[in-house]
Amino acid sequence: MENQRTFLNNWWANLLRAARSFLHQQWAMIALAALLATAGGIGGGWLIAEIGPLPVMALVAALGYLVWILRNLEIAFWGVLGIVTLLPFAALPIQVGFKPTFLDGALGALFFAWLAPVALNRTWKPVATPVGGPVLAFMLLAIGSFVAGLSHSAVTSYIVRHFAEVLLSIALFYLVVNTVREVGRLERLTRALILTASAAAALGIVLYFLPDELTITLLSALGRFGYPVGANVLRFIRDDPSLMQRATSTSVDPNVLGSLLNVTTALAVPQLFAERPILPRRFLIPLVGIMGLCLGLTISRGSMAGLALTVALLGALRYRKLLPLLAAGVVLILLLPWTQTYVVHFVQGLQWQDLSSQMRLGEYKDALILIRRYPILGVGFGGAPDIDTYIGVSNMYLLIAEEMGLVGLTAFLTVAGTVLVRFWRRRAAALALPRLEPLWYGLHGAIVGGLIGGTLDHYFFSLDFHHSVTLFWLLIGLATAATELVDAESRLPAGE
Repeated sequence: MENQRTFLNNWWANLLRAARSFLHQQWAMIALAALLATAGGIGGGWLIAEIGPLPVMALVAALGYLVWILRNLEIAFWGVLGIVTLLPFAALPIQVGFKPTFLDGALGALFFAWLAPVALNRTWKPVATPVGGPVLAFMLLAIGSFVAGLSHSAVTSYIVRHFAEVLLSIALFYLVVNTVREVGRLERLTRALILTASAAAALGIVLYFLPDELTITLLSALGRFGYPVGANVLRFIRDDPSLMQRATSTSVDPNVLGSLLNVTTALAVPQLFAERPILPRRFLIPLVGIMGLCLGLTISRGSMAGLALTVALLGALRYRKLLPLLAAGVVLILLLPWTQTYVVHFVQGLQWQDLSSQMRLGEYKDALILIRRYPILGVGFGGAPDIDTYIGVSNMYLLIAEEMGLVGLTAFLTVAGTVLVRFWRRRAAALALPRLEPLWYGLHGAIVGGLIGGTLDHYFFSLDFHHSVTLFWLLIGLATAATELVDAESRLPAGE
């Protein structure tokens, strides 16, 4: 037995020695390259003939992207952020039973880049946080409501696929808290989110002021990626072309764009007062202005109210200079002649006088009827069991209660409450961390803005808006990671 083992070892060593000697020969390298090129050409030609050139190009690009992100996980994060902000509804022009979206691919690549090294690392230990338990409970309740809802609603590939996407977005929380474990990465990801959201806002402003025909042509060019085409890409108040136009950028719906700019502007505002902002102030101030202007052009009342109240809270808690700036902005909006249409539109909304507000009231009443009938676990995600009710309401909390019942809503509020209670208890510790503090305030401010905006919109928990759900749980993860960093750094001795 020992002789046999020695023989095999010697044979393997001789084989490796021969292979190295062969590869050191120039002609051998040329022959090997030619062989690989020939095999690649034959294989590529066969694939092109079988499935077409476009899928092959996409496959090659995907393989190159996977290699890249395995070397640097942040590239995968940037891919997700870029798609969430700039191409949220883009789908690949290929069919695999359905059209996979860019975001599906980017999230799948991000999880692959995280889990592949983890699977090979036997010493890896997951990061446990007080928020992780409530998030897991929320996910399990969502699955329970989904399964229970199958008793009265048909299973469709659309519902199953989009529910799986929502679960993947919620699971993003765990990826973030396990990979964002130093301030430098938190800064870079926050910077990337602000820059990509600013680019979306700048594009929205440009498209808003371009001639309508040119805007329609440019936005319709995205039709090959699943975007709407034609005159309907332009959006107006109550979809009436005689009323004010609303900015959409590449987000299709002005309220969707508004929800994005609500949270990203709140994220950026504390950086204006940071000792070491993540972007130079000569760039940061215009970027915040661009996002604020585009948010105004969306005429998304819920998102603008969310941002205004968040800025007021940030001013009251930490950045007192924000309060006079906010007051001056409100006075200008009330007095300037070209903002009077906005003021009238907001006043009508506050008084529930316009058609949009009255439709919302009707949705709220119908939602409360459904919740009273199915208060525990809701009706699931497929459809309502009664012919006189339906799932759908412009309020994130009522939508959760419809689909997951009051138990599910309680779990969601527990997640948000745990995040915010941890923030409140660490305000004094964050004061001693000038580099981390504005990031920490900005991330929690973004969550507060999203929670306030959720009273008039449902995008952060909707099967139809995967990118908005992804953004919300990304912010929950980043805020939790920032709190963990506050805990870690505040325990360090002075001067470290």
